[in-house]
Amino acid sequence: MIARFVTVVSIFVSFALNTMHAAEPVQETRVMSFNVRTSTAFDGENGWSHRKELFFRTVEAFNPDLIGFQEVRPDQHDDISARMKDYAVAGVARDDGKRKGEWSLIAFRTNRYALLDSGNFWLSDKPDVPGSVGWDAKLTRLCSWVRLQDKANGKEFVFANTHYDHVGHLARENSSRLIMKKLPQISHGNPIIITGDFNTREDDPPYQTIMHPTEPGMAHFIDSYREVHPKRSPDESSFSAFKGTVHGSRIDFILHTPELHAVSATIDRTKSAEGKFPSDHYAVTAVLRW
Repeated sequence: MIARFVTVVSIFVSFALNTMHAAEPVQETRVMSFNVRTSTAFDGENGWSHRKELFFRTVEAFNPDLIGFQEVRPDQHDDISARMKDYAVAGVARDDGKRKGEWSLIAFRTNRYALLDSGNFWLSDKPDVPGSVGWDAKLTRLCSWVRLQDKANGKEFVFANTHYDHVGHLARENSSRLIMKKLPQISHGNPIIITGDFNTREDDPPYQTIMHPTEPGMAHFIDSYREVHPKRSPDESSFSAFKGTVHGSRIDFILHTPELHAVSATIDRTKSAEGKFPSDHYAVTAVLRW
């Protein structure tokens, strides 16, 4: 009789714990930033048509909730939209605010997030003017964003994605200042996650500017990778030029405000059995927890 009573109690406790666990809202968000390498580059055997299947397999293996893609051309935009059926995409091409040029494309899971708002601003002193070029930049650059509500826990946040200029030192630094001012205005006090190819290293002024705000109203960001890996390593390169390079510093980042913290972060160096890479950049990933 005692044994039967213990068994019944054990079953009840197990059921109750499982029910409580099932009722807990999802608190983790899987984030990826991935420079796709523009399809218009003369890359020969590394061209988009040769590597896009590996590219999509790399994305699918991480199973992200949120993705920031950079250097996305119209054909790549359409390939991503067609392949990734579980995601909605947001953003515009930088040259005309429509389909001309490259996207800093956002993708988010539709079964996880409800879209509340979206927009774009250009990294220039005329952020509302499509195609505007900022400061000493060589090319037009922009930041795309969405305001989402997490269906799992009801939390609202802003997810943004960007690609800084590769030439202009002043442009990169001022881009950091602009983003730190604009995103808090857009988020209305809600958390912010930003991904991007910042074309800058941790020691450079644009990174220092975005990580150490000095003016009122600026966002305070945390570097997810450095949060998980506080000691710097010589093999943190996130750009490989299709060569498998590991020595160097990151230029691709996932940043977030203090309402979240990173429980894991990686530089994804996936390659095919033949030694080919999905892009000239490695994807960078983070799992963020509320």
